[in-house]
Amino acid sequence: MTVVEAFRKLTDTLHSLYDKRESENIADLVMEKITGLRRMERVLKKETELTMQQEKAVAQYSTELLQHKPVQYVLKEAWFYGLRFLVVEYVLIPRPETEELVDWIIKDAKLLPSPPSAILDIGTGSGCIPVALKKELATPVITAIDISSEALSIAKKNADDNNVNIDFLLVDALNEEQLDTLPVFDIIVSNPPYIPVTDMAEMRENVLNFEPHTALFVPNEDPLLFYKAIAKFATSHLNASGKVYVEIHEAQGEAVKRIFEERGLSNCVIKKDMQGKDRMVRAERSGDE
Repeated sequence: MTVVEAFRKLTDTLHSLYDKRESENIADLVMEKITGLRRMERVLKKETELTMQQEKAVAQYSTELLQHKPVQYVLKEAWFYGLRFLVVEYVLIPRPETEELVDWIIKDAKLLPSPPSAILDIGTGSGCIPVALKKELATPVITAIDISSEALSIAKKNADDNNVNIDFLLVDALNEEQLDTLPVFDIIVSNPPYIPVTDMAEMRENVLNFEPHTALFVPNEDPLLFYKAIAKFATSHLNASGKVYVEIHEAQGEAVKRIFEERGLSNCVIKKDMQGKDRMVRAERSGDE
């Protein structure tokens, strides 16, 4: 089987689950992983025969993909802010919207007279946020917390693989006693769980069956519980003029802004993502506190 034949076979197989464009995008990722060749390189070498081992890999990946398993979990990798990350089923797959959140923080930080001295990521998962920030900012201390020891082990590996030092801590973001042991920060960032359980029916099968529900869903009766905890924590653990950045559900912008303002945080801004949906909120601790 040649490179081009394997690509066509894979896209044909995936048509039963995905449209043409998504099938080809997934097949591209798989073929790059198997051959080590980028798309243009594969075009130039399209008649190259795959080895027996590579053909077996195509078959194995096809089997897993037909079970609705996300391609990132199949390949055990995802790209975020130009960096490669290990992803397995107990960490969320990094999303483009979260890249926009990271980009907002970096652009703001680079306008400051000096780099932020300390940053905290709450609910770090794969570690994609703190690793990307550490790569871009000359911040000496970046701390990342998560309730999952399994997630932290993946995050630590991702930090090592990308040659950055992050302080990873096993901390429950809803446990005030644990949070209070942390120092103060110039920036607090979080992409917390924010999807109400009632929205599960609208989620795709590959998300519902494979991604960790604790990192996605919140109870219908209190869908903003993480933002309440973050806002309270920020009032005592942000330096004066420090900022908090969070990713949000598109319908939660005004509610999250209100939570921050009621805690005394100021200059609250709701920012849209590239799809035009409310997706991020930034708030600031007053400089005179």
